[in-house]
Amino acid sequence: MAFTGKYELRSHESFEPFMKMIGNLPDEMIEQSKEIKSISEIEQSGDHFKVTITTGAKVLVNSFTVGQQTELETITGEKVKTVVRLESNKLRALLNGVESVTELVDENTLVNVSMTGKVPGGVTYKGISKRM
Repeated sequence: MAFTGKYELRSHESFEPFMKMIGNLPDEMIEQSKEIKSISEIEQSGDHFKVTITTGAKVLVNSFTVGQQTELETITGEKVKTVVRLESNKLRALLNGVESVTELVDENTLVNVSMTGKVPGGVTYKGISKRM
């Protein structure tokens, strides 16, 4: 299955504790952000990806080639060097101690799981998006 498409975030779990753990963001900003639906647009051409995430007025664009070191911007605005791996229908990356796995579970459902630290004490965020 190809990742190419536009996906709308439909639900998410552990957003607030995850955001508190990954960045020094004010509670008010986290509270406002949790209700804003985001749109992810993925363009895949072989091993090259361009991912555009629009959340309200904020637009985040990252491009990368699977298996090559790249610099990605995180949701907190930090730029991090990493290597994105493609394992079957999953994109995996490690961003400053946060493991991110984006899986195309079927042709219409994209699931992102991001984990901070080891359990106990770690937080796992899960977002489910549907193809538009």
